[in-house]
Parts: sequence; C-alpha cells; structure tokens
Amino acid sequence: MDELQHSGREWLCLLFYLPAQRAQARVQAWRRLQRIGAVLLANSAYALPASPEGREDFEWIKREIVGGGGQAIVLVARAPDVGTDDDVVRAFRAARSRDFEALAADAKKLLRAASQSSANRASRQVTQGVRRLRERFNEKAAIDFLGAPGRNDVAELLEKLDRLTGRTRTMDRARSDVVKTATYHDKEWITRPRPGVDRMSSAWLIRRFIDPNAHFVFGEPGSAPAAVPFDTYEAEFGHHGANCTFETLCNRFAITDPCVRHIGRIVHDIDLKETRFEEAETPTVSRIVDGLRLAHNEDDGLLRSGIDVFEALYQSLAEATRTQTKNKRSRVRPRTARRRSTRR
Repeated sequence: MDELQHSGREWLCLLFYLPAQRAQARVQAWRRLQRIGAVLLANSAYALPASPEGREDFEWIKREIVGGGGQAIVLVARAPDVGTDDDVVRAFRAARSRDFEALAADAKKLLRAASQSSANRASRQVTQGVRRLRERFNEKAAIDFLGAPGRNDVAELLEKLDRLTGRTRTMDRARSDVVKTATYHDKEWITRPRPGVDRMSSAWLIRRFIDPNAHFVFGEPGSAPAAVPFDTYEAEFGHHGANCTFETLCNRFAITDPCVRHIGRIVHDIDLKETRFEEAETPTVSRIVDGLRLAHNEDDGLLRSGIDVFEALYQSLAEATRTQTKNKRSRVRPRTARRRSTRR
C-alpha cells in the first residue's frame, strides 16, 4: 500500500486502435500527439501529465480517432511504484531534451552566421532565422512539462542572437512620447506572416482605436517602405523592454480604456509565456488563437479572424463592465426621511 502512495502525480493516458487501412487517420493522430507534447509509452498508448488542458487535448484526439474509424479511451492513472513513475518522467524529459538539442545546434549555426554579418546590422536571412528559431523554441517550451535538460541553454543562445540582431533594444526616451493618432490615419501597416496573439490583437487595436481604415500586409519592412511596421524586429511599434507590441501601442497612443488594458494583460501573458496577470480568459484566448492558426493557411484570413475574436472579446468585457456599473447604481438607494416612532 505504501508503494502505491509514493506520489500524488497523476497521468492522462490515451489508448487507441486504428485499423491498418486507416493510415491517414493514424498519421493525423500521431501529428496531433506530437504537437501537444504527448509521449509514447507503448504501442498506441500515449501519456500527458494530468491537467484540464491535457484532458481536453486527448478528448479531441479521441474524437478524431473514433471519427476516423478507430477506437480510443482516455484514462487517469498513477504509476504503481517510484521506478515506473521515474521512467515516465524520464521519457518526457528525453523527448523535449532531443528537441532542445536540435534547437541549440541550429542556434549555434545562426550565431556563426550572425557574427559574420555586418557589424551594424545582421542580415535579413539571419534575422528571419532567429524569428523562426524563437517560434520553434516557444512551441517546445510550451510542452516542456517536466523541465527537460537543455532548455536554459537554448534560451541563452537566443538571448545572444537577440543582442546581435538588435532584438532586445529597449525603447529610448524620445520613443516613449505619446504620438497623435491623426498622423497614422489611412496607412498601410506591415507585420510578419503567420500572425499570432500579439499581431492579431495589435491589428485589432490599430483598426479600433488608431487607424479605422488601416490596411495590413505581411513581409519584412523593407518590402513596403511606405508601410508602418508593427511587431517586426527593430520596429518602433514592437516589443520594448518588458512590453509586448500590444502594450507598446497602448502606451504610445495613450489608450487607457480599461477593457483594452484588460486585453493587454491577456496578450502579455500569452505572448511572453508568463503568468504575471493570470486573467481568467487567458487560457481560452490562447486556445482560440492556436485553433485559428491551425484552421487558416492564408495570412489575410487568419488576421481577419483574429481581429473578429478580439472585437468580440472587447464587446463582452465592455458589456460586463456596463452591467456591473448598472448593478452597483441600482443598489444605491436615496436616503429617505426616517419615520418618527410615536409612543403610546
């Protein structure tokens, strides 16, 4: 009995079967399992650390497997002894460690290329390579559930690359001044392809509060010299200091709407992989953004859908604020004259 109580750790297990002729469904399930960080324990038996998010991921994959003509079940389990539990932990760490080793090798190649570039500015190819490498690192770090070796090494290499490419420059005093929205009307705005949470929300913010007629294009700033860059490397409207692009835009254009600031806290935690604010909507928004990126192959459609999502979120927050204010007012009653009691 003591052996069974060695640890409170729980694991989610997905067990499934797909007929041999369902090869496409098998490949699709495998790709999805890789994407969420599940580890293979035995033939068609995968595990995740127990969590609501992991359960949701497994349930979706289970539904896809069943829809593809297979069978699947999701179980919650504990290892029978310390040794087995340690084996599962090692399997997770080994999987992510291999990922981080590959990322470190690519980062070292980029460092050599960056050191050979111009002393003033890294080549566009290196800059794009750093961006793609950081996106890959963020994807793997998000599924590094148990602290795999090598993660910190990759983070340090990326910091070196950021310094070489100017990615970590902080906003100087002149750039922290508030700018007028009137000077940014009817503009073309350019950002990187495959928008994520920061670019989606920033595009919404631009169109909602800065430039109602904003037109968005994708690429490197040099490909559209007249366009206003945002969330690109070395952009005026980008990451500065501890702020993501959305927060930078709020500060530069003096947008103080409480609902916008609420959205900014959500975007900050998702984009920077932090838990500073922990707004209740953050996990849901993160899931929706991930889903949009999977559902859309075309950048314009992806950005439009993202803008719609953040408009809906803003409307919901604003309505909740109005309702809360109305309820508070209704609870405040005007004072009435106190009735005098008469003694008999």
